[in-house]
Parts: sequence; C-alpha cells; structure tokens
Amino acid sequence: MRNRALSLVLLLSLLLLAACGPSVPTVPAETPEPVAVRMGIQPWIGYGPWWIAADQGLFDAVGVEVEFIDFVTDSEVNAAFAAGEMDVSNLATHTAMKLFSNEVALEVILLEDASYDADAILAGPGIATVADLKGKSVAYEEGSTSDLLLNAALRDNNMTIADITPVPMPAADAGSALIAGQVDAAVTYEPYISNAVAQDPEVKSIYSGEDSPGLISDVLVVNDAFAEGNDETLRKLLKAWDMAVAYLRNNPEGGRAIIAEAVGSTPEELKTAFEGVAFYDLSENNQELGSGFTQTANLIAATAQSIGMIEETPDFQRMVNPNYLK
Repeated sequence: MRNRALSLVLLLSLLLLAACGPSVPTVPAETPEPVAVRMGIQPWIGYGPWWIAADQGLFDAVGVEVEFIDFVTDSEVNAAFAAGEMDVSNLATHTAMKLFSNEVALEVILLEDASYDADAILAGPGIATVADLKGKSVAYEEGSTSDLLLNAALRDNNMTIADITPVPMPAADAGSALIAGQVDAAVTYEPYISNAVAQDPEVKSIYSGEDSPGLISDVLVVNDAFAEGNDETLRKLLKAWDMAVAYLRNNPEGGRAIIAEAVGSTPEELKTAFEGVAFYDLSENNQELGSGFTQTANLIAATAQSIGMIEETPDFQRMVNPNYLK
C-alpha cells in the first residue's frame, strides 16, 4: 500500500514539474502571400489615387500586390482587358458599358471619378462656340470620352458629326495637333489640356464636361474569371483606394504632386484640372453605385446609344456589383 502511495506521489510531482517547466513555443500561422492583381491604367488624373496608394505603401498596408499595366489609348486598354490580359482595369463608364454589351465578362465594382473641366474641346482664335465648329477640322480619339463629349456638344447645338471634319487621333496627340495648326479644334483631357494652353495662351475651352454634368466618369472593372474566389483581395484593393482618396483630401498638395508626376506634369499646370475632377471614396460609392449611379449611367448610355457606341442600355443590375464595397 505504501509503495502504491509513493508511486502516486512521484507521478504527481513529475506532472507538477512538467506544468511549471518551459512551455513549447507555438509556431505562428504564416501570413498568406498577397494575391497579385494586374491593373490596366492610363495617364489620366482621375486614376490618381492608385498612384498615391503605390507611393504611400497603401497596397502593402492592406495586403495586396498590384502591377500597373500602362496604356496610352482607350482602344489599347479595352482590347487588352477583353483579351484577359489583366485582372482589373480603369475604364471610362461608357467604355465599360460597351464592353459589357459586347459580352465581355466584367463587373463594375467602383465609381472612381467624374470629370467636369478636365475633359474639354479646345479651339484657337476665330472659334468661340461649338456652333463655330461647323465645317472645321476637329481632332479626337474615336470611342473614347473625347468622342462622347464631342457628340454631346454637337447634339446640344443641333449639330452632328457630319457638320465637322473628323480627324481621328489619340487624345494624347490632339492638343499638339491643334498647337501645330494641323486642326482647327481638339478634344482631349488632362494633362493634355493644360499642356496645350501653356504652349499657346490663345487656346481656350469652348465646351467641357461641366456643360454636360455626369457624362464623363470612370469606373474600376474586374474580369469575372478573376473575381471568382478573390472577394477578399478585391475588398482590400478598394480599401487601398479609399485610403488614397482620404490621403488626397487631407494632404492635397502632396497627393496632387504624386499624381502630377505620374501623368508627366506638375501640380501648378494641373491646378484647374484637379478642381474639375471629383473623386469618390467607398462611403460615397455605397450611395453612388445605387440609384444615383443608375440615373447618371442612363444619361451616358443614351448619349453612347445615340452615336452608335452601344445598341441598347445595359442591364445595370447585372453590370454593377457593389458587394466589394462592404
């Protein structure tokens, strides 16, 4: 009996020593590698918060890896996205509608910006109004926001594209063509507007996005194939945008400097341009991607439809997915 009691005491002592001894360290769970996101982008200030996010380390902060794929013309980025060469892309709203109508598998997940004075029709001496463009040569990029803006301006003045001499070219070259005297007018956007005005003070805007509010805007779209299974990555991406917009609002001087450098200009040259662009954070998107966006999108769709860009108004309930905002 005493031997059994002694054995029990020894066993309890060993258990007590084990409990008081050094604990075995636990191995922390590995942080999952961030999913790489290929993003199509162009040198347009409306996409500026993405460059802020990259410059300020906001992608790293939310745990997402972004690779910018740079394009100059709308047609290039549209074709590349449709071919599946990127996961997400920054597109003009009417372009997203056009691709969706052509059965490109995409979803609109973010309303990025609306342009007022940052898209415009420029003209030199002798042309003071849109009506003065009759019979004149006008440089613009077909299928782009410039095309949409030009046709809206002509429509507002009871004119059509048949009343002018179209000179198709990239928006990046249109302002230079005007300065060189190759065309009578040009439709382009920032920073090319500011560059043209800086070169020739007689160049002026005769129509801008402000004359047709809501017509010119941009969205972020995601390829359906990438969206499948990457919900969390897309939410992180939108969080980075939200943080970048907050940075720009809280530190406009620093934010504008980052954007200006990315588009090849200076904050001073783009001062008016920045004042003519409205950026939307996630809180505003929760409202805008609802009924507000539908109302604006109907205006864009009607204009695009009137000039043959799309055949019918898309089903916005299918095209827009606000769930990543949550």
